Amino acid sequence: MKFWRTFINSLKLPNRQAIFALNRIGMDIAVLYLFGLLLLASVPSLMEQLTTGAGTGVNWLLLSIYFFIFYYLPLNIVIFLLVSLIAYIGAGIAKLLKRKLKFPTLWKLVVYTTTIPLLLYTILAFFIPINEVLTGLFILYTFLFMIKIITVFPKRRKQK
Repeated sequence: MKFWRTFINSLKLPNRQAIFALNRIGMDIAVLYLFGLLLLASVPSLMEQLTTGAGTGVNWLLLSIYFFIFYYLPLNIVIFLLVSLIAYIGAGIAKLLKRKLKFPTLWKLVVYTTTIPLLLYTILAFFIPINEVLTGLFILYTFLFMIKIITVFPKRRKQK
């Protein structure tokens, strides 16, 4: 149920109530949520590998293991690094805008902004090959939504 509410609030971003509801969710849920999204996003590639590999006579179990090791794990590493980079840049932007945000909070919120791009990727990958331009648009979408989320948070009070 918590993952479902997280998913629904992720779709509502950059709504103010959704931002603060997602901010209250723990980091463990955010990490598992991202693993789940990436698993879903890798289904088209898995289906393609299983259908093309079935013609060669290779066992589907071996194809699945190969897919997990050489596609899903590297995909997770790349996406986690990309989310971290975007959150790091966002922490700098938050500091410039004098907002009350730290890297861990931004990292978690950036994870939730990837929901729509990863769902679109999953759907589109079944029908068309995904190129760098489309991937760049997804990254731009995540970055712009992160900036919008930063502006929702209150400014820091000046200390005397």
